[in-house]
Amino acid sequence: MPKTSPFFPRLESLNEPKIWEHWSGYLSAPRYQYSALFEYYAIRNSVAVFDTSPLFKYRFSGPDATAFLARVLTRNILTCRVGQAQYTIWCNEAGFVVEDGVILRLSENEYFLTAAEPNLRYFSDLVGDAAVTIEDISADYGMLAVQGPHSRTVLAQLTDAVQDLRYFRLTRTEVAGVPVILSRTGYTGDLGFELWIPATEALIVWDALFAAGQGYNILMMGTRALKMARVEAGLLLLDVDFSSARFAWTDAQRETPDELGLGWMLNKLDQDDRAFIGRTAIEAERKEKKSRWRTVGLTVDYHAYEKIHRDAGIMPPKDGVFHEETYSIYGQDGAYVGYATSYLYSSLLKRHIALAKLPPSLAQPGQEVLLEIMVIHKPVKVLARVVDMPFYNPERKTS
Repeated sequence: MPKTSPFFPRLESLNEPKIWEHWSGYLSAPRYQYSALFEYYAIRNSVAVFDTSPLFKYRFSGPDATAFLARVLTRNILTCRVGQAQYTIWCNEAGFVVEDGVILRLSENEYFLTAAEPNLRYFSDLVGDAAVTIEDISADYGMLAVQGPHSRTVLAQLTDAVQDLRYFRLTRTEVAGVPVILSRTGYTGDLGFELWIPATEALIVWDALFAAGQGYNILMMGTRALKMARVEAGLLLLDVDFSSARFAWTDAQRETPDELGLGWMLNKLDQDDRAFIGRTAIEAERKEKKSRWRTVGLTVDYHAYEKIHRDAGIMPPKDGVFHEETYSIYGQDGAYVGYATSYLYSSLLKRHIALAKLPPSLAQPGQEVLLEIMVIHKPVKVLARVVDMPFYNPERKTS
C-alpha cells in the first residue's frame, strides 16, 4: 500500500482530477487543478504550495558530524555556518555524482539533509570510526514548499522570522503555535521558503497557511507545475537530467560535477584541503581536460519551429509541451553531438527551452545546433541555440 504524507487529509479534497502518482512510496499528485498551468502561474504570479514530504530526510549529529560531512560531501560544508543551508552533491571515488540535496546546518554538530533516493545505508557504510550518528527522520516531518512572489507576504502573517531571512538561510520559529524550521530555499527558481513541520502537528500549520493565503489566491501545486518551473530555473532532476552513479550501469550514464554544470561548487578547490570522496578523480579530470559534456540551456528558434509545423499542415504546439525524455541533438553537418533531457514550452518566456548535454567544443552561448523533435510521428530537426542558464532568474529570488 502506498504511504500518505501528513497533509493527505487536505490534499485528497483539493485534488480535482483525482489522479495520483507514486513518489518514494507516497501518493503524490501530478496536478490538483484540471490544468497544471493554473498552478504554474501561481508560482510565478502569486503563491503556490508543494508537499515535499516524500523526500528522504536525514539527521547527522555528534562530535564528528562536520568532519564526516566534509569528507563525504563534494561541496565544502566547512563554509556553511550555523543557520545556513547549501545545495550540495556527493560523489563516488571516480568523481561521478551519486546524488544531490539540500543540507541545513542547525547547530555546530547537527545537520538535516534531504535526498531523492534512500541513502541511509550509503552514508552509514562510510562512517567508520567517526563519532557521528545518522538517523532517518523522513517520517518525523512534513515539508511544505511555499513559493512565489507573495510567499513572503503570506508567511509574514504567521511569523515575523520570514521578513529578514536571507537566501539559503534558516531559522527555528513557530507557526500557529507549532515549532517549525523555516528555510529560504526551494525548487522553483523564484522567491520561496520551505517549512519542516512535526508530522503530528502538520495540519495545524497547513490550515493556518492556507487561511493566510486566501487573499493571495494561494494554490496547491503538483509535480508537473513544479517541474515546469525547475526547467526555467535550470535546476537538475535526478533520473531525468542525470543518473545516480550508484545505480547507473556504465560510466556512459554517469556524470561528474563539471559535466553537470555543478563545478561552481568547487571553484575554490585550490584553497580547500579536504580529502573528500572523488577529489582525486575530479582534479585529474580538470587537469587533463577530460570532461565529455557540458550541461547547457537551449532555446528553439521559433520561426524555424513554426515553419516546420506549418509545412506539415498543423499549428505549432505551445502550451502543454513538456517532456522529460531524451531528444537527440545534431551539428549543422547532421552528425550526432548530444542530447536534451528536459524540454518545455515556457508560458512565461514564450519560447521552447531545453536542458541539454553537448561536448565542451559546442557548449558556448550562441552555438547553433539541431534539436530533433517529433512532428506527426516523424523525427524532424529544428534550429536551436545554446544559451546561459537559468532561463528565468527574477531578482526577488535572492533579494
